[in-house]
Amino acid sequence: MIKEIYEQHRGIYGSPRVHRQLKRLGIRCSAKRVARLMVELGLRGKAGVVGRSKAGVFKFFKMTANLRLNQPAPTRLNQVWVGDITYLRVGKQWRYLATVMDLFSRRIVGWTISRSRTATVTLHALKRAILARNPAPGLILHSDRGIEYSAYGFQAFLHDRGFAPSMNRPRTCQDNAHMESFFRSLKTEFVQRRIFASDAQLTAQIGSYIDRFYNTKRLHSSLGYHSPVEFECLANAQQCVH
Repeated sequence: MIKEIYEQHRGIYGSPRVHRQLKRLGIRCSAKRVARLMVELGLRGKAGVVGRSKAGVFKFFKMTANLRLNQPAPTRLNQVWVGDITYLRVGKQWRYLATVMDLFSRRIVGWTISRSRTATVTLHALKRAILARNPAPGLILHSDRGIEYSAYGFQAFLHDRGFAPSMNRPRTCQDNAHMESFFRSLKTEFVQRRIFASDAQLTAQIGSYIDRFYNTKRLHSSLGYHSPVEFECLANAQQCVH
């Protein structure tokens, strides 16, 4: 069963998530036993640190504060979204993946891939998220201080929708740790050691990871070992009860 769970989840689960999945299937065993058996089977979860470097924009839009600083975690959907952009390679060329996450459930609610790193790609991802979720005015959108988010066109769009912009403090990428964590998972669990030959292949496979695995199947320890979709269903059920 351990080997089957490991293979079903693309070989990325370590012993804590395998142990949780066994419990969900009604199989009782200790976490230490699962860890020992995985060692004996030669099964190792994927983990790593993915770094990136980019030019900072520290003075531009300096007055945009971090609205999430010292605030409690969101208590409902469409209360706080976070966005970011990262690099992926097609052949020897860079492509840019922009994503939007609902911080309450950690679900990726909008994403897009582009050949250029501009405000267009981040705005496209945001519009996809809005189309999928239709959030009310007052939503906080948090991001880093990159030009893709601080550009006048992007900020004007937020203002027109009644959204509140929030940005990292200068040189403090930890302020957007949840999106950084998603990109680390994406690259460690899926992108590393893969070669994408075309834009179509990259888009299809990233879509498969996000929509068919990360959002719907991957167990998140911060969500009580539920997937984002499962966590949202549980939250909606509790709201209906109350």
